[in-house]
Amino acid sequence: MVYFVSDLTMRRRTNKRRELRRSRRSRKCPNRKHRKNRGANKEKIPAGTRARWDWKLRILDWLSKLYPITHVCVEDIKARTIEHAKKWNQSFSPLEVGKQWFYTEVEKRWKLLTLQGWETKEIRDRLGLKKSSEKLSETFNAHCVDSWCLAHHTVGGVSIPDNTDIFCMVSPIPIKRRCLHREQEAKGRQRNRYGGTVLGNGLVKNTLLKHVKYGLTRLAGVNAKGLFSIYTLAGKRLTTGAKRNDFRVLTRLNFNYKSGHSSLGSPPVTGKGLKHGVSCPKIDEKDR
Repeated sequence: MVYFVSDLTMRRRTNKRRELRRSRRSRKCPNRKHRKNRGANKEKIPAGTRARWDWKLRILDWLSKLYPITHVCVEDIKARTIEHAKKWNQSFSPLEVGKQWFYTEVEKRWKLLTLQGWETKEIRDRLGLKKSSEKLSETFNAHCVDSWCLAHHTVGGVSIPDNTDIFCMVSPIPIKRRCLHREQEAKGRQRNRYGGTVLGNGLVKNTLLKHVKYGLTRLAGVNAKGLFSIYTLAGKRLTTGAKRNDFRVLTRLNFNYKSGHSSLGSPPVTGKGLKHGVSCPKIDEKDR
């Protein structure tokens, strides 16, 4: 189960990046000269559409490192066009453009299979599975039953799901790699330090930690006093005064995670330092 960034967010980021890039050209400090748009004649898709579908591709790449993926089955989504309904037709244009780009990228790496929506329903009915209409609930029957049917149609296997626990990738952790300071000035016309991923002493932002008090947490930053900012895996701040001797570095993180409810009613994973419903990647037994 995945949550996606809105088009409005991507549009704002793209516009702000363009404004900052153009403002740098007028400064006297050495920067590269303006070059013509070298991608003007190349096929490209809007930034928001690319972000949504590239996210799906990143998840497939991540899963391919854990499992030997050979086939990718997708439920092909379509929308009929209506004459004299410009607003209706344009609303589905990004969906169709992004879908075709996604299909092209998948076919470069795996074998692509597509099914229509009615075919997925036939498979689900034949297996006797039910689909929930409560889309706000984070359950297997609401979000994952159709995906399981597509996987069963592709590779076969048992006809009843043996694991209904779901793992939610809430959002990618925002990374400001090229920022040096904040855009708005503080008192005294000083711009506070902001951006970058390297914190020094071999530490990098968005690293999974095991803290002596808060348990499994995420490293978010360091202040001028050398104290570290610690967040939960869901993105909630725990403290800004953690010391280096109080935690152990485990591995890098790219997403905010949490676990949903299984369709059988079992509660989500909880633990010290984690909010109700927050899960974490698998850790070796020696690190527990």
